[in-house]
Amino acid sequence: MSPLEIGILIGITTIVILATGIPVAFGLGLTAIGFLVIFEGFDSLDILAETFFSGISEFSLVSIPMFIVMGAAIASSPAGRDLYEALDRWLHRVPGGLIISNIGACSIFAALSGSSPATCAAIGKMGIPEMRKRGYPDGLATGAIAAGGTLGILIPPSITMIVYGIATETSIGRLFLAGLMPGLLLTILFMAWSLYTAKRNGFDFSATNTGYTLRQKLEVLPRVIPFLIIIAGVLFVLYGGVATPSEAAGVGALFVLILVAVIYKVYQPARIWAIISDSMKESVMILMIIAASALFSYTLSSLYVTQSVAEQIASLDANRWVIMAMINVFLLVAGFFLPPVAVILMTAPILLPIITQLGFDPYWFAVIFTINMEIGLITPPVGLNLYVINGIAPEISLPTILKGAFPFMLCMVVAIIILCIFPEIVTWLPSYVMGVAL
Repeated sequence: MSPLEIGILIGITTIVILATGIPVAFGLGLTAIGFLVIFEGFDSLDILAETFFSGISEFSLVSIPMFIVMGAAIASSPAGRDLYEALDRWLHRVPGGLIISNIGACSIFAALSGSSPATCAAIGKMGIPEMRKRGYPDGLATGAIAAGGTLGILIPPSITMIVYGIATETSIGRLFLAGLMPGLLLTILFMAWSLYTAKRNGFDFSATNTGYTLRQKLEVLPRVIPFLIIIAGVLFVLYGGVATPSEAAGVGALFVLILVAVIYKVYQPARIWAIISDSMKESVMILMIIAASALFSYTLSSLYVTQSVAEQIASLDANRWVIMAMINVFLLVAGFFLPPVAVILMTAPILLPIITQLGFDPYWFAVIFTINMEIGLITPPVGLNLYVINGIAPEISLPTILKGAFPFMLCMVVAIIILCIFPEIVTWLPSYVMGVAL
């Protein structure tokens, strides 16, 4: 068999195995081991343990569990409720202020927690009932929260960006900066569509205007601002070269735990242990996927699949934008079936050399890659955010949620087109803060 035929067989086998519901790490590992044994014999297993553990030997991986602890601590507290209330009180006189508050709360909470499901759950539990009570359509109310939750993998600090940086050996600090402006662009597009569709359906925005005194507006800020300061501080020390991602994440996690204990009285051993336990489970899951992906990548490279795919794509007699469109379609389909971390670890090391050879900026591509993964989060059959929303609002059917989320998918496609036309939206801030990438 040729390397390309082996690659197609590996791809089909991987999809079939993962479709059984087996954990992603075990599915990737079993596929890799099976094909190594079939094509290179049992002697190839001598390097199994070394390859597996080399995948998680990077010191920068320490930042992943630390950022997860930070997000888990925030998600376990009423910080999401306070953030939502603060925005609602300050924006109540703005036409459509409630839906702007919900999407804005999603974008800020996504930055605080770094988790799309946590953002959907934290903001959706309050936002969806309130929007429905004030007359917003069910599809719009749920779709806005589902889409807003996806911002957690783009707006820094993002676990997905950390994984991408490790997989492609690119600067995590520069990746964080690259995701900031596109994150704001997506937030604005989400808000604009929400306001337009609500107005088109005859929704009376004046009905949402509930009065708040200045004291009521100010009283919630002391519970929200300290968390925002910590996130800003973490990003500052990263961009300023003061600390490594691992050091910044460790200090940030410590300060968030302290704030949660001081502001929300979350200091009971059982509640602290719940935060650590949840963080540990998620961290182990991600690190297992990373280790298994290292073994999977080794198998593809050892069987010359990676090199053959790169050579075939590079030899295509087509415009580079046509190739980019093909890559986007591939990523979009992959995101329908696999979680973002798995797609990044399986494909980014293969695609990055092709992207750079075609003359595209690797940090710009990271953002395009991530937006494709965001679409996958609100698209069946995986569509994790859809199921989270359905879990917190079971009276709203899944088709209704999906129908409401579909226009936000189109907003993401529009964002990709805008970033293709104006790549400076991605590249300007990292170059301004950290200099031109070498």
